[in-house]
Amino acid sequence: MNENNQPQAGAAETAGAAPADSAIDGALAAAEARAQDNWNSYLRSVAELENYRKRTERELENARKFAIERFAQELVTVGDALEAGIGAGAATPGPAMLEGAQATLRQLHRAFDKAGIKIIDPVGQPFDPAWHEAMVAQESRDKPANTVLTVIQKGYSLNGRLLRPARVVVSKSPGDAN
Repeated sequence: MNENNQPQAGAAETAGAAPADSAIDGALAAAEARAQDNWNSYLRSVAELENYRKRTERELENARKFAIERFAQELVTVGDALEAGIGAGAATPGPAMLEGAQATLRQLHRAFDKAGIKIIDPVGQPFDPAWHEAMVAQESRDKPANTVLTVIQKGYSLNGRLLRPARVVVSKSPGDAN
């Protein structure tokens, strides 16, 4: 105790200060190391995400660019068949020309099927404005009103989505003003 009857704190405090400072310094160094590890991990994640984004963009661009490649390969064979048919038809016109044209059309339809293109040929079906375009309304006693009588031009859909509506002649009741 000192002359004011107070304990001396200086000696005890300085003796305990050194271990406390080194413990704090150690904890600070450990926290800084964890922070640096977290920062490095963050930078790697950002770089990986950017690489993923660029790779995905490249893949999408290639998918857009080459999406019709299989279909184009099928059409090339149809073109070859047309050229051969035209050459043969010039040399020997007649039934062989018709058979060649029919074979080429079958080949084209197979190419359409492989590509997911479906032909819309609605003769005898009810008129559907979502899939058909009415060119003419014609009176009919045999068919109910709004039935497709004739297809002027076939329609096409791609994987369930309309490419071109079928252009059709639609029936109407006799005496209708429409």
